[in-house]
Amino acid sequence: MKEATQNCDGPQAIESDTVPEDDIYILRLYVAGQTKKSLAAFANLKKICEEHLGGRYRIEIIDLVENPQLAKGDQILAVPTLVRRLPPPIKKIIGDLSNTERVLVGLDLLPERCTQ
Repeated sequence: MKEATQNCDGPQAIESDTVPEDDIYILRLYVAGQTKKSLAAFANLKKICEEHLGGRYRIEIIDLVENPQLAKGDQILAVPTLVRRLPPPIKKIIGDLSNTERVLVGLDLLPERCTQ
């Protein structure tokens, strides 16, 4: 798995190298520098992905301090914000992602509940 960093060329990705591209979640995490909240959001997201997506994900970290123009494309108004680009539809979650259940619901990852 690759480490997430960002340089002048834009965001770098963390991804699994063993999963077909059409079966992968593409997630963008918009942050503003390396604040406590931004670091917590990344750590929480990585933990959720490792536990619930089993290597079927790619995380792109976009630091709006370094690249503020990138906020326009996904209409980012607050940070940290997580954007699920794939699979469709696009979903957004604002905050440090510490509420795992809320993140799982937001990403459509909670299993369907059985009705009797």
